[in-house]
Amino acid sequence: MKVIDYHVHSTNSFDGKSSVEDMCKRAIEIGDYAICFTEHFSVDPRDVSYGVLDYEKYENEVRKAQEKFGKQLDIKMGLEIGEPHLKEYVSDLILQTSKMQLDFIIGSVHNIDGVKLRLYMQGKNKYELYYEYFQEIYKMVSVSDIDVIGHLDLMKRYAYESFGNYEFEDYREIIEKILKTAILRGIGLEINGSGYLNSVSEPFPKPEVLQLYRELGGEIITIGSDSHACETLSKNNKKMSNLLKEIGFKKVYTFDKRKKIEIKI
Repeated sequence: MKVIDYHVHSTNSFDGKSSVEDMCKRAIEIGDYAICFTEHFSVDPRDVSYGVLDYEKYENEVRKAQEKFGKQLDIKMGLEIGEPHLKEYVSDLILQTSKMQLDFIIGSVHNIDGVKLRLYMQGKNKYELYYEYFQEIYKMVSVSDIDVIGHLDLMKRYAYESFGNYEFEDYREIIEKILKTAILRGIGLEINGSGYLNSVSEPFPKPEVLQLYRELGGEIITIGSDSHACETLSKNNKKMSNLLKEIGFKKVYTFDKRKKIEIKI
């Protein structure tokens, strides 16, 4: 089994703990086939990652790693863009990313109306909280230039302690709407292992969402640990590959210059 990790943060992200080089060394040590750095990026001044990424430094570090480790590890460079659908910032986003040499883009929702998800919970009941989050994901997937949806049901990470996990059937309609739109627009789905490391104890998104995606004809899947440090790099990635196989997926994807590449699992 080829172990692939397409959601990795280095010290080029505001919350990264390990360098590009150290992450690559760790990937080789544990036998990874491919990794893609997906540093946080936002053009929304309200976001904590705004103005943090030094793209030239980031690119230089990745190119050096490719030269040094390229024969042992497939290393790619991408972004995790927060709320790429916001109309007031999209022209600036296009301007900035057009100057970057990117292999892969994850689109994620970490904020709603400029408010962090953890704070957005205040004053909400369980149903409206999850529904409004999925609505924001739908807005993103409808218009954004992204390759995959990042951690599609991330809200459960923050809502779990107060409200518990969501029941899939309660939100099936909006989730199906998201997935159908993604398939129509050629946008894939990420399976993200960070949920295994907290009280949620399952991936993002939950298996029922992955099953529905497959039933609807979805094929584009990437696997990511969402690691911010060497210690958690590719943790549970084999477990996620096995889950995908159980659901019926035959392949996952890597990317090169925004073009997808099939990898058999």
